[in-house]
Amino acid sequence: MFKTYLKLRPPKIRITLITILKSAKLIAQINHKGAELISLRNNAQREFIWEGNPEFWGKHSPILFPIVGCLKENKYSYKGNSYSMLRHGFAHQMDFNVIEKSKEKVIFSVTHNKETLEKYPFKFELQISYTLINSVLKIGYKVINSNNFDMPFSIGGHPGFALPNKFEIYELAFEKSEILDCSQLKKDLIDNETVSLPMKENRLPLSYSLFENDALIFKKLESKSITIFENKVPFLKVNFDGFPSLGIWTKQKAPYVCIEPWFGYADTMTNSGELLEKEGIQIIGIKEQFQSEYSIEIL
Repeated sequence: MFKTYLKLRPPKIRITLITILKSAKLIAQINHKGAELISLRNNAQREFIWEGNPEFWGKHSPILFPIVGCLKENKYSYKGNSYSMLRHGFAHQMDFNVIEKSKEKVIFSVTHNKETLEKYPFKFELQISYTLINSVLKIGYKVINSNNFDMPFSIGGHPGFALPNKFEIYELAFEKSEILDCSQLKKDLIDNETVSLPMKENRLPLSYSLFENDALIFKKLESKSITIFENKVPFLKVNFDGFPSLGIWTKQKAPYVCIEPWFGYADTMTNSGELLEKEGIQIIGIKEQFQSEYSIEIL
């Protein structure tokens, strides 16, 4: 008589790898999964990055690549083939490797693999760098095209900033006094109509009513920095010179706001679905690379 034995394997334990950077004024923590900034504190131990409470939003500052936002029906076409990809792409789910590390700087890297090629038929290397300089954290992007043909992509940041007090005491001060014409989302796609936001000089008072239709999306913006004010006192500044587009987002009753510098954005409602025709798409030439950087400054 034969007996069958079930060999039980111990459950897999996922080890969370975190890199810590320190300057004279700040401490930053970055999760190797997604190369995601999960904490930024000053010497007084004030936390500036959203805690990631899943009741509202279980992320902190994900990297958006190789798309930003949603595709129409989560699909796109390239050279006659159809591909599927969910909101914000897949980089935020990937395990990055550290390729350079010092007390105040780290560079993470990830490359294409079998799974990414099924969603995005391009060979690439994505590098994310974090550099602390006194009270400033610089976040750098490098995208390397490893193909013998042009590579279309989008990339962006999605940092959530903790707002521990009543939401309405906060304001966003734009670098320039400008008319804030913003696009909004309908069923996760960008509506072609725009709305003008109520500015007081160059400041936008925060209220949850601003986000009833999800994120505020600026395809173009003259300002290249936004400062967050708390009770009329500035405490944090996001500098995004060189980024053509920007998103601002929170959820109802959530104690955070995201200020998101982008190269690219979600599909419009009239998008054809062809990747090369997508609004805001970036193109890297053969064996070339793309670089950009934004920063978070604690005031």
